[in-house]
Amino acid sequence: MAIKIRKEDALHYHHSPKPGKIEVIPSKPLSSQLDLALAYSPGVAEPCKEIQANPDKVYQYTSKGNLVAVISNGTAVLGLGNIGPEASKPVMEGKGVLFKKFAGIDVFDLEINEKEPDKLIQIIKSLEPTFGGINLEDIKAPECFIIEKSLKDAMNIPVMHDDQHGTAIISGAALLNALELIGKKIEDIRLVVSGAGAAAISCTRFYIGLGVKLENVVMCDIDGVIRKDRAGLDEVRMMFATDKDIHHISEALEGADVFLGLSAGNIISQDQIRSMADNPIVFALANPDPEISYELATSAREDVIMATGRSDFPNQVNNVIGFPYIFRGALDVRATSINEEMKLAAAHAIARLAKEPVPDIVNKAYGENNLVYGKQYLIPKPLDPRLITTIAPAIAKAAMTSGVARLSIDDWEAYELELQERIGIDQRLMSRVISRAKKDPKKVVFAEADNRKILKSAQLIKDEKIGIPILLGNREKIHRLIEENSLDLGDVTIIDPYEENDSIETYGMRLYDKRKRKGLTPYEAKKLMRDRNYFGAMMVELGEADALISGLTKDYPRTILPALHIIGVKKGVDRVAGMYIMNSDKGPFFFADTTVNENPTADQLVEIIGLTANGVRFFDIEPKIAVLSYSNFGSAKGDVPSKTSLATMKAKARFPELVIEGEMQANVALDEKIQRENYPFSTLINNKANTLIFPDLASGNIAYKLLAEIGNSEAIGPILLGMNKSVHVLQLGSSIREIINMVAIAVVDAQTINSK
Repeated sequence: MAIKIRKEDALHYHHSPKPGKIEVIPSKPLSSQLDLALAYSPGVAEPCKEIQANPDKVYQYTSKGNLVAVISNGTAVLGLGNIGPEASKPVMEGKGVLFKKFAGIDVFDLEINEKEPDKLIQIIKSLEPTFGGINLEDIKAPECFIIEKSLKDAMNIPVMHDDQHGTAIISGAALLNALELIGKKIEDIRLVVSGAGAAAISCTRFYIGLGVKLENVVMCDIDGVIRKDRAGLDEVRMMFATDKDIHHISEALEGADVFLGLSAGNIISQDQIRSMADNPIVFALANPDPEISYELATSAREDVIMATGRSDFPNQVNNVIGFPYIFRGALDVRATSINEEMKLAAAHAIARLAKEPVPDIVNKAYGENNLVYGKQYLIPKPLDPRLITTIAPAIAKAAMTSGVARLSIDDWEAYELELQERIGIDQRLMSRVISRAKKDPKKVVFAEADNRKILKSAQLIKDEKIGIPILLGNREKIHRLIEENSLDLGDVTIIDPYEENDSIETYGMRLYDKRKRKGLTPYEAKKLMRDRNYFGAMMVELGEADALISGLTKDYPRTILPALHIIGVKKGVDRVAGMYIMNSDKGPFFFADTTVNENPTADQLVEIIGLTANGVRFFDIEPKIAVLSYSNFGSAKGDVPSKTSLATMKAKARFPELVIEGEMQANVALDEKIQRENYPFSTLINNKANTLIFPDLASGNIAYKLLAEIGNSEAIGPILLGMNKSVHVLQLGSSIREIINMVAIAVVDAQTINSK
């Protein structure tokens, strides 16, 4: 099933905390009068004069080389049609976000109020001094063909209409691999295309470039087979018109090898699929509903190879697999165009990547045990971190070979490292966690369900199938909040502990058995069970729920104590610890202990280091640990340097497989140059620190909160380390996004515990 999107949630996402999805952030300091004088007058005159003397220096002194324009006139937006330039802006902003997220490319979105092709061409052409590349988007056919061709002929920067070429490149890669699997030659296949818009025509053209013969193509639109005797055909569609005695798509599909759908949902029947040749290839790419559903197609033919545009079925043809990396490679060699050689190189690179062993990080992200090249895995997954280092170099090499590159890359290994650093290769950490959670949703009990944020989060958790919510709280208040917020939680379990006398009796006695030698009486145990944190923790302990989420409205100690009393710590663990993930533009960093241990001893720090290392590995990242202090390797004396130095020594002995260094200041831990020049013995040289262990609760807590508030980093957590079952405590006042992140972590945590 596709993700269910509610109007209110979509509008709130685009409105708050500020309108839109993008902003401009200065890349240089602007904190002093000197900074301002350098940024603008009089300092700015110097690069202006340099560029005037040598226009190519615009790439050296401005952002042009990493800046793409996403341009639309709003004439063919998604499935909404001609909605106009203003209404297309949310889509163009969204495209800009994808460029930045997946390839580190900056974007200005430009919505232009002009439908006449010649005028639009002139407007876009005049923007060449500003941009390093042009991504055309959602411009209707056939004008889009004319506009793109004219701009490519007239401009000396890459221009690509992604609606045309993105789908063509990705599906082309899938076609190559599908044909290889079934042993058919591309020049022999018969292709039937449903749709005659920009994407369908471009895909067909691209397939011909891959080797499909034009005489073996039949294209259909809403009026049936496009035939040469049809009146009013434009030049583009005339290219694919047939003179064969075929009038309906049913006739065309008889004996056909490949069906390509880029038209409308549910227009192809099982009988039509049955009429195709052996091992039929069906690319039903209409969104959100394919031309024929995956279930119907695969039940009609066991030998069918199927791809859709949907993420919930194998072989999703998703343009994000292509366009960010195509532009990345083109910009990095300053290509004058994106030519056919580059597009073909992208398709072949994508096809090759699908044949390579899939990293565990990708298998886990999609909840798979072993993704292997085959009918269910024709193309890489969109969250595969290898895409940028596979496609961008292939594009750059093709640009260089075909003569459109103005720069050359000589050191390809260095380029690969540059690509990884440019985007922070692990910035998709939470996307992978959420994908893993969706593969095996677990029951998550919310101890504060009489709260609007919790209920809205529970709605999204339910809709996106991240988990199965169980709501604890006052039943009447929960129902009232559900109604007031127009939520669809009627089938979600609601439990009011004050109504659960039988459970209170059973749970209370279980608590009494655990705590009777800690001074707890049966009466007090049953009374405590009216507390939702105790009640929820006991549900998890008894297997009636898989994970507990709480802490939105209560302080951390009051939230964690019931779980410690009931669930306890893992075997061999003496204490729990708290960790935050700080998602920054340099990738994720892991901070511990930030929430639990006030002033740990050296031995307790060693325990925290071990817990944190396991916590980092939970996210499929190898920890590189720095133990922090105000001293560098004994440069200052005091209790903190002594404690952290001793803890480092003991941790290295206890965990020899880990990279651990300390005691050291935070800036030194993160700056390999300082270490190389001053502390060449540091094991963090060439092992960039990603895990920071703080000497006490105050320093860790202050550090993560400051970084979250003024350091432009997203804080994910707190993640509770060392518990015997999945219990996670929200930060006071967490946002809905933060709650969903924590639930996804809790679900994957429960999956891991259950598997053991």
